[in-house]
Amino acid sequence: MAEDRPQIYLITPPVVELATFPDLLAQVLDQNAVACLRLALAGKDEYDLGRVADALRAVAHERDVAVVIDTHVALAQRHGLDGVHLLDSARSVRAARKELGADAIVGAWCGTSRDAGMTAGEAGADYVAFGPAGATALGGGQVADRDLYAWWSEMVEVPVVAEGALDAALIRDLWPVTDFFGIGEEIWRSDAPAKVLKGLIAAMA
Repeated sequence: MAEDRPQIYLITPPVVELATFPDLLAQVLDQNAVACLRLALAGKDEYDLGRVADALRAVAHERDVAVVIDTHVALAQRHGLDGVHLLDSARSVRAARKELGADAIVGAWCGTSRDAGMTAGEAGADYVAFGPAGATALGGGQVADRDLYAWWSEMVEVPVVAEGALDAALIRDLWPVTDFFGIGEEIWRSDAPAKVLKGLIAAMA
């Protein structure tokens, strides 16, 4: 059933051009069902990050898409975002939850570690993300394999995101054992990201 399929958790590029990216994002969201947008932005200048956050939040919220930002708890509060995605496994989950409150989204990247995921869930994370799901030169070559997602989906109630080096074949394999697919560079490196995302979603058919 379509309602049982994983939802799309869309990840921005690390650098976005404010003159063009909001319109491109709008096209992607208008043509595809997306549950959440993650601002995975490079850079530390809070003014620049805030400008991007405001622009992309407006596009996403207009389409009822939640928005989280990597790491920056204060920016999430200041710019009306829905929560934060933590990159240090479970270490900051409790502090972020205390700062943002019970209604905010707090997610945790846990790499390939089942134990880190469990700790994050126990600390109050709303979801954990494992990856990379596909082979990549990043991260020392480790891959979050299907067994990890399958075990998690069977044993743990906290939703799980599969992300990293996804393609249609991996999505066909993993969709029964994950709650979300985190998709970013897989579409943004294309000239037609909305079309590419549509094709990846179709792999769950």
